[in-house]
Amino acid sequence: MLELDDIQSGVLRPRPAPYAATYLLLRIDDRRAGRELLGRLAEVVASAAHPTSPAADTWVSVALTYQGLKTLGVPPDSLDSFAWEFRQGMAARAAALGDTGDSAPGRWEPPLGTGDVHVVIVGVSPDHARLEAALARAEQALRDLPEVRAIWRQYCHALSTGTEPFGFRDGISHPAVEGSGIPGTNAHEPPFKAGEFVLGYTDETGGMAPVPTPEVLGRNGTYVVFRKLHQRVAAFRRFLKESARGPDDEELLAAKMMGRWRSGAPLALCPFHDDPKLGADPRRNNTFSFGDDATGYGTPPGSHIRRANPRDAAVAGVVRLHRMIRRGTAYGPELPAGALDDDGADRGLMFAFVGAHLGRQFEFVQSEWINGGDFLGLGDVKDPVAGPHDGDGRYSIPKKPIPRLLRGLPRFVVTRGGEYCFMPGLRALRWLADLRT
Repeated sequence: MLELDDIQSGVLRPRPAPYAATYLLLRIDDRRAGRELLGRLAEVVASAAHPTSPAADTWVSVALTYQGLKTLGVPPDSLDSFAWEFRQGMAARAAALGDTGDSAPGRWEPPLGTGDVHVVIVGVSPDHARLEAALARAEQALRDLPEVRAIWRQYCHALSTGTEPFGFRDGISHPAVEGSGIPGTNAHEPPFKAGEFVLGYTDETGGMAPVPTPEVLGRNGTYVVFRKLHQRVAAFRRFLKESARGPDDEELLAAKMMGRWRSGAPLALCPFHDDPKLGADPRRNNTFSFGDDATGYGTPPGSHIRRANPRDAAVAGVVRLHRMIRRGTAYGPELPAGALDDDGADRGLMFAFVGAHLGRQFEFVQSEWINGGDFLGLGDVKDPVAGPHDGDGRYSIPKKPIPRLLRGLPRFVVTRGGEYCFMPGLRALRWLADLRT
């Protein structure tokens, strides 16, 4: 049984829709002040108990970077027990993640990737009023602690279109986790073992991910990846327009690159035309498989959603070992409909991954499925939407008698920065607060 009363609510819950969110980064200049802060925050963070309560859609989460744990004075043997990717940090993993060129750490938005980020506080709610009320309690914990500084803040909000900046409905896919009490969004996908997402429990291999020591620190915690992803919306629109034979073909190309129509309707269920009613139905828009479409005449194998989660496709034997809990929250102003020129505004997604295995979940999917194509038999072909293209990217759409080939794909998504974090259980927050080293 999951110890829901010790797991942070933000670990297991899907993002509400609509939503408002804020990311607040802190630097600890004095470990005693940092410990005091965590003790206070332990009284603010909600647990995952009572998952069906209406109030559960609003939560505040607290996570720490490796440098944050080190600054708090966590003993060296405990620090060494964390996943090695976490200890290295995201900036050091840039090459493996495809964070090169415009996405290289040297171009990241300070303080992301600098080592100054110690604590990440995330607030999520269905609306701004409830978000501000929740954040006010978190910010109250900062008062009278001048040695803990807020060094960065990112506001996020649901767009008026109900989509992410490229124009696609998002927040659709969420796995069911055994013992969480929260249903998944794909009726074809059996619930996952809790150990895939929470440390201290059996995972899909029948084993258990290494739990940081002592057990009170690691159990009921998890790893969280935060990434700020700038989206070049105007470039995406221009590419579609220049590659299409007309407005209808433009929408088809967008769907073939994403794997869904902009409405959220999956190509797997309506390959020839959009179905907005289906796209808006949470009971149907994620309940599908790829098993009967091996060639990809419906959903191209290289499309974004098929790469990120191949479901029951040819690589089905390993898919469940790489499943992630993903959340995205949009930031920045909307680019006006039909605009093809960049207005200079920063817009995109704050991306979050939750899982017990940084290496075989987030890093594997990013490096092998998003940034490469070997598992699809496509060589070095990258994700057409999120891949790190350099202007000569290509993308093949299966079609009879001759596949359709798109050339010259630029980079549509640029990494502005990110952090690898550990999200402790509530008992672990109190343990950290009581450190006396």
